Amino acid sequence: MIRVLITDDEPLIRAGIRMILTSADDIDVIAEAANGREAIELARAQRIDVALLDIQMPVMDGLTALTELRRTVPDTRVLILTTFGAQQNVLHALTEGSAGFLLKDSAPAELIRAVRAAAAGQAYLSPGATRHVVDSLASGRTTLRAEQRRRLETLTERELEVLALLGEGRSNADAGQRLHMSEATVKTYVSRILAKLDCANRVQAALLARDAGLTS
Repeated sequence: MIRVLITDDEPLIRAGIRMILTSADDIDVIAEAANGREAIELARAQRIDVALLDIQMPVMDGLTALTELRRTVPDTRVLILTTFGAQQNVLHALTEGSAGFLLKDSAPAELIRAVRAAAAGQAYLSPGATRHVVDSLASGRTTLRAEQRRRLETLTERELEVLALLGEGRSNADAGQRLHMSEATVKTYVSRILAKLDCANRVQAALLARDAGLTS
């Protein structure tokens, strides 16, 4: 079972998240906290696989708690879950070692997928958060577009179409609808693209797409 800690200062939000996560037979919500300090204390006292942290909370905010959790209980994976999708929050969370960043308007199924991915040691960014990262990093980079385009020469026309949608922060389901293919097929294309481009994750591939001019 994946042992989860939910941290949010609003009891109704915590209850909603708990309801979503406990609907999955492999996830067990074992603790709840109302602020970052409580989250740290609970994570130190109990074995937590994945900690969900809101950003704006009293006593200690989620980003401060993230830094402390990564320092004191590094085996606990941290997912930032918030209504605030500002670029600086996304980048700060990733820089400090967050396993992912989701906005609170994410679909319930996406929340479950993110927890499972984090528990498996994988990074997870919601499509909205991916776009924030792409926009922020790409805007400040000096890139050689010709060099990036050469990297794309190994891709098929269909793979280029999928990569362009990744650059826009589209989910697999959304890309499938736009390209008239199943979500599973899109997932296969994404795996091929990452392998061909030697990208570790979707965010790297999305940045490459922007640098190469596939997206505006």
